[in-house]
Amino acid sequence: MTELAAVKAALKTQAVETPSWAYGNSGTRFKVFAQAGVPRNPYEKLDDAAKVHEFTGAAPTVALHIPWDKVDDYAALAKHAEQRGVKLGAINSNTFQDDDYKLGSICHPEASVRRKAVDHLLECVDIMDATGSTDLKLWFADGTNYPGQDDIRARQDRLAEGLAEVYERLGEGQRMLLEYKFFEPAFYSTDVPDWGTAYAHCLKLGPKAQVVVDTGHHAPGTNIEFIVATLLREGKLGGFDFNSRFYADDDLMVGAADPFQLFRIMYEVIRGGGFSPEVAFMLDQCHNIEAKIPAIIRSVMNVQEATAKALLVDADALGAAQRSGDVLEANAVLMDAYNTDVRPLLAEVREESGLGPDPIAAYRRSGWAEKIVDERVGGEQAGWGA
Repeated sequence: MTELAAVKAALKTQAVETPSWAYGNSGTRFKVFAQAGVPRNPYEKLDDAAKVHEFTGAAPTVALHIPWDKVDDYAALAKHAEQRGVKLGAINSNTFQDDDYKLGSICHPEASVRRKAVDHLLECVDIMDATGSTDLKLWFADGTNYPGQDDIRARQDRLAEGLAEVYERLGEGQRMLLEYKFFEPAFYSTDVPDWGTAYAHCLKLGPKAQVVVDTGHHAPGTNIEFIVATLLREGKLGGFDFNSRFYADDDLMVGAADPFQLFRIMYEVIRGGGFSPEVAFMLDQCHNIEAKIPAIIRSVMNVQEATAKALLVDADALGAAQRSGDVLEANAVLMDAYNTDVRPLLAEVREESGLGPDPIAAYRRSGWAEKIVDERVGGEQAGWGA
């Protein structure tokens, strides 16, 4: 197989999970902006997600968020997804939108609140059993706003205890993905603020616990690709939440703010053997002012483009430059790959897979945008619940 053929073959295996909540209404902390044609229930979210996969060929699974996507029959929801050509992916918990969680959830100083939070996480595992999902994704808004508000070490003990109970409930082929976030909504201390904290808990829990890297959850200037390389080296990188940020956790389209960073991350993924089903690639974005389905299609395309460029890095030339200490040449090898226009290559890959070369154009021609505006009248539009 030629080098180009190998790159094409790799690109044809790429899968990017889309999040159900990205299809609903979202906005800033001041207002949620409604759009015509937005889904009114989880079934319609899956209908939209199926269109993203139809035109990109690279978005075969959809992440759910509980309780935003709560239904009476999860097996029926999974069947609906399969009938539309997609499958249900990660189950995301929600322990941050209840008044009881004002002082935390599984780190809360009161045992009854911790019990409520853990019971919700166990419910999410039950949903995994019903849907066939393999990943339980956890993000906790837990933390404190003021020095002395709570015992920092005790909160870590509570976190470990709660995680351990949920970990023991996981079944065969299921895993726990622990996400971290630099700050927000807690402003003094956050209980899972960085990859090191997440890694330490996952290491203690066992092989079914791995770390999720959200690209928007870091301090300015953080070298995210170093984190990726380290977690891959330790066998603890479970997946990504892809998005972009200019200031904090902006949840903008991946690659919008710093496409070079996305390329660098994908290079480390490929270099470290992470371009495999063991590392989940998921979008975690809020499309506040832009049309949602085209924005998600564009996001999938941005990941594909960064991946294609990373696959084109001349590993032999780069290794030779690194071994000889040729700093400029090593950098040039990376930049040559990054500066390659891979859009024609990806158009060929899509055509070889029976897809249109331009997913955005194909979507616009489909008439789906007009169809959902006409048909989704009445009822209550889905949103992020803010």
